[in-house]
Amino acid sequence: MDADEKKAVIKKKYGEIAMAGGSCCSGSSCCGGSSPAELSKSLGYTGDQVLSFQEANMGLGCGNPTAFAEIKPDDVVLDLGSGAGFDCFLAAEKTGSSGKVIGVDMTSEMIEKAKTNAFKYGYSNVEFRFGDIEALPVEDKSVDIIISNCVINLAPDKEKVFREASRVLKPGGRMYLSDMVLLAELPEDLRNDKDLLAGCVAGALLREEYLRLLNDAGFSVEILNEDPEISERQYESLPVESLKLKAWID
Repeated sequence: MDADEKKAVIKKKYGEIAMAGGSCCSGSSCCGGSSPAELSKSLGYTGDQVLSFQEANMGLGCGNPTAFAEIKPDDVVLDLGSGAGFDCFLAAEKTGSSGKVIGVDMTSEMIEKAKTNAFKYGYSNVEFRFGDIEALPVEDKSVDIIISNCVINLAPDKEKVFREASRVLKPGGRMYLSDMVLLAELPEDLRNDKDLLAGCVAGALLREEYLRLLNDAGFSVEILNEDPEISERQYESLPVESLKLKAWID
């Protein structure tokens, strides 16, 4: 599949998820049939967080970036691939009303669902923008904190994503990512599997390549946590792990 075909697969799958609910593993054997709430608790979200934003939590993550992102009151936070808004609302709890949270997603159904959720939960300081994380609809040097949860693996051109992140961060800004990376190469048939692409595996990079692209975009990187056990919990022992990291530009 070329880049356009991959994006079409992802838009279709996540549009279906937005309309019907469920996780990116819906329709495949990944995740063992766990509910979004169960998946989220296994990734570090608290029961209160899951209960507070049930309509926004679709079990689409591979970690909880809001738990380790150093978000402060007044910060402007950008979520790359914001889905139905779960992490955006958790971030807004930390920025307070004097801060702002921007969610960007390329699936129109997710944007509409997130906007509905923002109205339902009463967040006037959370804004959702339709767009591609490879070409962010965000001004230069306007963001204090970037978060992203299991989304960058879906982007065909990750180098563009990291360079766009560098463009929009303010001097001294930081990026906190939870994402899937490969620990070994996948065979070609799995690389072209549409379910594995939407399920955050087939589009993932080798761990070392992922880190290299971050460095090439000018970022210094601190690895905060690695979760290889997610392979057995959710991905039928495929050679993947969830990587949590902090990145910044000196």
